[in-house]
Amino acid sequence: LSNLLGGSRCRPSPPPPPPPLSSFSPPPIIPPLPSTPMEALLLNAPTSHPIPRKSFLPSPPSFFNGTSISIDDNRNRVRLTRPPFIQATLSKHAVDIPPNSVSNTSIPTPGDALAPTPLPPRRRVSADSLQFPPGYLGAVPDRSGSDNGEDSVDAMEYLTRILGSKVYDVAIESPLQLAPTLSERLGNNIWLKREDLQPVFSFKLRGAYNMMAKLPQEQLEKGVICSSAGNHAQGVALAAKRLRCNAVIAMPVTTPEIKWQSVQKLGATVVLVGDSYDEAQAYAKKRSVEEGRTFIPPFDHPDVIAGQGTVGMEIVRQIKGPVHAIFVPVGGGGLIAGIAAYVKRVSPEVKIIGVEPSDANAMALSLCHGQRVILDKAGGFADGVAVKEVGEETFRLCKDLMDGVVLVSRDAICASIKDMFEEKRSILEPAGALSLAGAEAYCKYYGLKGENVVVITSGANMNFDKLSIVTELANVGREKEAVLATILPETPGSFKKFCELVGPMNITEFKYRYSSEKEAVVLYSVGIHMPSELEEMKNRMESSQLPTYNLTKNDLVKDHLRYLMGGKSNVENEVLCRFIFPERPGALEKFLDALSPRWNITLFHYQSKGETGANILVGLQIEKPDMGEFHERARRVGYDYVVVTDDGIFQLLMHHRPTHKAIDLLS
Repeated sequence: LSNLLGGSRCRPSPPPPPPPLSSFSPPPIIPPLPSTPMEALLLNAPTSHPIPRKSFLPSPPSFFNGTSISIDDNRNRVRLTRPPFIQATLSKHAVDIPPNSVSNTSIPTPGDALAPTPLPPRRRVSADSLQFPPGYLGAVPDRSGSDNGEDSVDAMEYLTRILGSKVYDVAIESPLQLAPTLSERLGNNIWLKREDLQPVFSFKLRGAYNMMAKLPQEQLEKGVICSSAGNHAQGVALAAKRLRCNAVIAMPVTTPEIKWQSVQKLGATVVLVGDSYDEAQAYAKKRSVEEGRTFIPPFDHPDVIAGQGTVGMEIVRQIKGPVHAIFVPVGGGGLIAGIAAYVKRVSPEVKIIGVEPSDANAMALSLCHGQRVILDKAGGFADGVAVKEVGEETFRLCKDLMDGVVLVSRDAICASIKDMFEEKRSILEPAGALSLAGAEAYCKYYGLKGENVVVITSGANMNFDKLSIVTELANVGREKEAVLATILPETPGSFKKFCELVGPMNITEFKYRYSSEKEAVVLYSVGIHMPSELEEMKNRMESSQLPTYNLTKNDLVKDHLRYLMGGKSNVENEVLCRFIFPERPGALEKFLDALSPRWNITLFHYQSKGETGANILVGLQIEKPDMGEFHERARRVGYDYVVVTDDGIFQLLMHHRPTHKAIDLLS
């Protein structure tokens, strides 16, 4: 909280502030990959001993034919919702930067320079506008009429690039390990591609080193620069140390100390600049031109993609027998583009399935719209894939090669982190457990049995502060715990009756406060073994005239309301909002300067979750005629926010007089 309040902390001195920069000009030209005979590449490619297939669940191969889907309000299997009542953001996007980076160009051919290509305006969309049931394979690319088009993938060119990648100077050939416990539970052979065991605990060093190792010596002598808040920064720093070149890493000021310190330990110069990744990226691109440094993008460059593609090359060599699918975490798309470019060339029958958080689904939305879109806000829990816009080159590859996207919730990610800990005694970061969560949901949704399924465990750079929320939500994600609210009469003996109705179920959390009214609301959690147990208990409550609501999927309850004290209130004209504050000193003061004392603050809750953005719940007393002024002031603050006043759970737990609309929502 001291970060938000602007107080001091016992912390090491931060890196120096960035120097001023002059106007923007085009970056240096990156030479194309020299042509190499395919025979030489195949002979010189690193090899490994294949892992024999030991399928203890024999079954003939089973493949699901992906079909193209369209977004339709009337579909039952794909949910398309409208955005929240109010959602405003002032987040700056890369379109403010002159389009002259490698991400705005196509793959170079011999003799061609990387000339900037003007891009059409891209649509801004909400992540909530496209949601799938857990495990459903959606966003299946529509490839009708795309054969032999100008944007079709030159598969041989990428195969050549991947076979010629120079990653093994710094990276290991990560093991492909069977997960016996998970395999038995899901009825399939679950293979873990352990990229979390790399020297920097992430796959990111593959692409960074491959691109940097191919730079001419004169460019290396000028140094490199990148923008990142985590794994890409460590990959670039390690690659620079190995190649003995100077590296500058631009990171947002909200970056946790442990992350920028780890980059410094690798010998790179860290510059903390801006409140967001976009601002850090803008600074890095400008400084690259000012100092003649080469900008190393995190995903949208052919050599970066090829470096990540060596993961797919290793999988093909390491496993024997048919593979149903490879599940890959998706942020900007570099890893899945590289894997698909190799695997679809040598084993086209294998499905390449992307997995995204449900609140950071830029690739799924781009595939559904048929073009790259920009998320108005990307959820920050799985910060390694919290990308608002996928890469141009990665999207070109993905729309031609991948088989669709599975969306997973924060709870499911937490459950998979726990699964991995119990399986291998390793703790993955949320983005690293993303594909495991997707694979588990997919197997359950389609009833898959007896197949080989490969999961990329992409990283283990877990922020220690985030472990608290993982432990809280892991059992919820496994569907082993439920959060409930029950309305009790304020009469003697009602609490005893409630406990009798709960029966043998284990209560893991319980919150109750006496109310002077005729009824009280208790908020509690119970452990469950079977879904039928929960339904039976709920029926017992209802038959005893004790209305009970299942709040397990309500993030407002899990993030805020379960922690609030004081009970219900009679506040008039109360407006409830969820804000995302940057985790930096002065953030709260900036908010208060804009809104207080103009309006009275009636509620405030904040809890550090180890993320770059702090999730804040704020109540304000605002009369209806002043709502326009409130939204204008809130937008000027520049923090993402959404109004949740009509949330039925908030009305039930915190208001003496819930609105009819809130009761209808609960029902």
